[in-house]
Amino acid sequence: MPQLLIVTLSLLPWIPAILCGVTTVEEFAVLEGRSLTVPCHYEPQYAGYVKYWCQGSTREFCTSLARTDDTRSANIAEDKVSILDDKVQLVFTVIMNGLKEEDSGWYMCGVEIGGVWTADAVAFTNIKVIHGMSVVNSRLSGEEGSSITAECLYSERYRESGKKWCRSGDWSSCLLTDSEGSYEDTSVAISDDRTGAFTVTLKKLQMRDTGWYWCSAGQQQIAVHVLVTPRPTTNGRGSQVSSCTRY
Repeated sequence: MPQLLIVTLSLLPWIPAILCGVTTVEEFAVLEGRSLTVPCHYEPQYAGYVKYWCQGSTREFCTSLARTDDTRSANIAEDKVSILDDKVQLVFTVIMNGLKEEDSGWYMCGVEIGGVWTADAVAFTNIKVIHGMSVVNSRLSGEEGSSITAECLYSERYRESGKKWCRSGDWSSCLLTDSEGSYEDTSVAISDDRTGAFTVTLKKLQMRDTGWYWCSAGQQQIAVHVLVTPRPTTNGRGSQVSSCTRY
């Protein structure tokens, strides 16, 4: 019994450290092939400590991926994982590049405190890497006669797939990119950069263009709503007509 009591008491200092000191977003969802930035906020007393990022659901079984005391972890452009500490804003950021579905799982932001009786301050987050599509803005609006652009994002596996822009409910309206990843006519231009995004520009908007559309890559689709607003009317002298009623 004495041995059991000692072990139990020795675990108590770990509990408050896990519950406070470092905070982050609880869950992220990101498209396969894209990058993710995770902010890890910490309390002022931890500014001078080493920060780290690891993969795992518990502190004891967490595989280290990046540390602020490792200069190799600061190369954002080349590294799969990089870490930067802003001691003024009291936040360290982790950037993960080229994510794949197998990267899904639990991760941990940590402040290395060390010592026998003091646990590291940590916070956990769950990252879900998904394949499919998303859109930067699902609702677009523009004035009659102007242009608007939809930005459609897709995961890595659809890089070589043809990209389509379709009016919802009318598959015969679909416009498909060519082998160079582009399409253009007098009213629509599609451009695929082959790096995870393609843009659709609707030109010379007309009122009848209002409605629902689809961005499509492979068998995946994502909906976009377009709202065209009337062009302001003017009187003969070029000033805008007022709708106010005088009494």
